[in-house]
Amino acid sequence: MAIHTLTRVQNIPTDLQTLWDYISSPKNLKTITPDYMGFQIKSDLPDKMYAGQMILYTVRPLFQIPLGWCTEITHVKELEYFVDEQRQGPYKIWHHQHHVKEIENGVEMTDIVHYQVPLGF
Repeated sequence: MAIHTLTRVQNIPTDLQTLWDYISSPKNLKTITPDYMGFQIKSDLPDKMYAGQMILYTVRPLFQIPLGWCTEITHVKELEYFVDEQRQGPYKIWHHQHHVKEIENGVEMTDIVHYQVPLGF
């Protein structure tokens, strides 16, 4: 049973509050998801995420075959991080941390995803 980790760090030339307001709004999920995923939100969404929030989507990552996906926002620490975890969907395990911190000339955003594909490769 292999659990993979994907870590990405990017520096964004903006202030922490502006970035946090953008990434913590579930209504912006579609704009930050690659187009090839065919991402469509199926839930009614508030302006701000909160711990315990469930979000339903359809994704089309391969051959345009639609797959249902449900994630839960499990942790939110304002202006520092939030975590989403898959409850139903294409992965056996999906745990995605989003961290932000102020740096000189902007904000450092770090995404850490722990995941396992369905067959455990």
